[in-house]
Amino acid sequence: MGKNILYALFSFCLFMRISSGNNELLAANQDHDSVTVLKCKDFKITGDGLSDQWNTTGWITLPQQDPNSLTYKTTVKVLYSGTGIYFLFNCEDKKLTSSMKADNLNLWEEDVVEVFLWPDEDFPVYFEYELSPFNFELPIIVPNNKGNFLGWLPWHYEGDRRTQHATSVTGGKMESGSPISGWIAEFFIPYKLLTPLSNVPPVPGTRWRANMYRIDYDNGEVPYAWQKTSKTFHEYNKFGIFIFE
Repeated sequence: MGKNILYALFSFCLFMRISSGNNELLAANQDHDSVTVLKCKDFKITGDGLSDQWNTTGWITLPQQDPNSLTYKTTVKVLYSGTGIYFLFNCEDKKLTSSMKADNLNLWEEDVVEVFLWPDEDFPVYFEYELSPFNFELPIIVPNNKGNFLGWLPWHYEGDRRTQHATSVTGGKMESGSPISGWIAEFFIPYKLLTPLSNVPPVPGTRWRANMYRIDYDNGEVPYAWQKTSKTFHEYNKFGIFIFE
């Protein structure tokens, strides 16, 4: 099937304990808006970042977008394998602001981490993934027509099309309102979930546009972003670049 036909059909159907080894920022090929994503073997998601695979890469800092609010350190690691892409978020925090107890809710209205993956710049459709401290998720494909966007939940979301995800807290209990010192989110997004987006799976040298976010609610809504946005996280032209090793 030709690329243009695939895009047309897709558009019609639519109308994405922490390891203490390496605490350095990921240095290779990192500048203002790009970072090299290193390749790894597939491993189990546990929610605590204890896999040895995480020791092969470094941390990326997510700056806080509002400099006048209470500041917490937020760092991320990214790896990819032959089957999907892995993320590990380490979020410093003092209070667990989370109460939702189901998937596919408005998770961004409470403490949350988010990843946006835009594999093909020729087509303004990307994958958005959100995960709450209680390990509830929101996986959606987002068609964005010049700022007019809406998310679509995956169909046949089962088997090797499902994400793997787990979370944990440090310095407190996994309870709504609990005082804590931080929380961890670890997840795996399989390439099969991104079907039929182009430029998937990545091979060495592949480039994807992407952004990574966190929202904390200890003192009102405070966003963190790898690449700064102004009005909404959906400003895809401001996304950074993942360069696959």
